[in-house]
Amino acid sequence: MTTLQTKNDELKGTIFTILGSIAPEADFETLDPTVNLQEALDIDSFDFLNFLIALNDELGVEIPEADYGQLVSLNDIVNYLSVRV
Repeated sequence: MTTLQTKNDELKGTIFTILGSIAPEADFETLDPTVNLQEALDIDSFDFLNFLIALNDELGVEIPEADYGQLVSLNDIVNYLSVRV
């Protein structure tokens, strides 16, 4: 049985892998999980959209455009995905 923490750690790994291809200079070890991800990684809205599409491809989770505003920080994204995968 997978614990919630294990599931969240796996989600973070997937998120970091995808973000690493978009923002290769990012240091995920020092990333504050509560800050605005786009600002912290200096990625524009187009790159963020590509990130969300890649999450869908990798995890099979449809993220409706109406939900994009909820996905600001790493914690927001992990919490959103953890109840949908």
